[in-house]
Amino acid sequence: MRYETKTKLLSGTALIAAGFLSNAALAQEASIAFASGELGATSYNPVTSSNLNSATSLIYDRLVEQDEDQSYHPHLATSWEESSDGMSWTFQLKDGVTFHDGTPFTAQSVADWIPDFAETENAYLVAAIASVEVVDDLTVKFVMSRPEPNLLYNLASSFMGVPGAAAYDSMGEDFGVTGAVGTGPFKLESFSIGLETVLVRNDDYAWASDLSENQGPAHLERVTFREIPDQSTAFLELKTGGIDILLGVPTDFLKILEAESNVAVIQMPGTGINYMPINVTAAPFDDIKVREATALAVNQEAIVASIYNGVGAPAHNFLIASLPEAQVDPALNVSYDLDRANALLDEAGWAMGDGKVRMKDGEPLSVKLFTQNGTEFTSLAQVVQAQLGEIGMEAVITVFDSSTIRDEYKNNRHQLAVRGYDWNNSDILDWFFSGKRLGYPNVSMWEDTEGQRLNDVAMEASRNSDERIANFTAYHEYILSQYLFVPIYQPTQNIAYNSDRVNVPDPVRGTRFRSQTVLDITTVE
Repeated sequence: MRYETKTKLLSGTALIAAGFLSNAALAQEASIAFASGELGATSYNPVTSSNLNSATSLIYDRLVEQDEDQSYHPHLATSWEESSDGMSWTFQLKDGVTFHDGTPFTAQSVADWIPDFAETENAYLVAAIASVEVVDDLTVKFVMSRPEPNLLYNLASSFMGVPGAAAYDSMGEDFGVTGAVGTGPFKLESFSIGLETVLVRNDDYAWASDLSENQGPAHLERVTFREIPDQSTAFLELKTGGIDILLGVPTDFLKILEAESNVAVIQMPGTGINYMPINVTAAPFDDIKVREATALAVNQEAIVASIYNGVGAPAHNFLIASLPEAQVDPALNVSYDLDRANALLDEAGWAMGDGKVRMKDGEPLSVKLFTQNGTEFTSLAQVVQAQLGEIGMEAVITVFDSSTIRDEYKNNRHQLAVRGYDWNNSDILDWFFSGKRLGYPNVSMWEDTEGQRLNDVAMEASRNSDERIANFTAYHEYILSQYLFVPIYQPTQNIAYNSDRVNVPDPVRGTRFRSQTVLDITTVE
């Protein structure tokens, strides 16, 4: 309306200029396709959800942010101090921050938020916090039940975005689905589960972390995140302008993208691995010899060369190589050994049959191999299928969408699965192997007394960083000795964008694509 009123007095030239300005203003938006590993989120409630995506960080801010070099940076907290015995942490908070509903962010907001984690799957993030003391409006103190050397990492995770207490309490189970209130640079306008998430700019935003050059409201007025399960379709949409940014570009698309003059690619270090969990409760994988043979049948180096064109690295254990807890006894790392794999199956009583499928007690060695839709995972499953065939194991592939496959896991209908995770901390071992999380995320269905003891020591008995590394290394080594999964590939993070439409900062600050990057994105004039 402002332009309509003023243009009555403008000359023809000025009128045209005003029209261009109006069109530019309307064009300040971007469409982003989630990476395949981010599909299937059913809620934007960071407290209770087990599956979040990149859009979450735009709705909620965190007390602390983590950069690519693993350093921690202030955000809603301006500074912090840990007591010498590790039994308390005091945080100074940023002044002038408000939630999307206009309520102020204060120390009481933190005190109201931490107890919400009780009895959720994410309770471990705050399990060491015994109580929260409000010192004053901008000072909050965590009194610890035990030292927690991983606290800053936890506070920097997407699961610890701070929601508005009033909205959280009033909306109940609908929070994160029909509405969401945080302090982030964008507000949730709509959420269609499995389809898209639409965010609109928070015009009051003025408290970005130092990972963003832009310290005020985002340049973009609107961001639409889309779920496109098939990566080939997402790739075509990027080329044709259906989306502006594609997260998690498969490496086999990188060479094709080099020929696209209007597509730019940013490559970041990976924060997870692709792997194949083995359901230890499902025969024949209740036999550790069969599990070990399965693990040794997968040729990681060949997969990196054939599927990923040499981009990324083979994975030989469960953690990304940059973590100290990944430096295990070399004898426990899992590597391709076809002769040993065949010998183990012979020992387990599986004899090679005439049809190149092993038999035992009249039954063929035929197993179910699940994966989720998307070019990368289906291609990976097909290569794994062929490699398992070399040891006489017939793997029958079934492809599910990302939400349905979790139901299969939870109902214990799987044997093998090709999947990936995205997490750059050793506590991912607790997430996928604790006996308290059978079905999902513990897809291996592993419940073991010694394993749980080592888990609990690593998670709860580490007094400092050195002890934590030692404890998680011991837990990691025990997991490896049980052959609960097959490590396959450590990917890079590849982000592609249409350079005719948007400008994306390079390098991307942070460990992954999050709000600090979106704040700095501009549209091409």
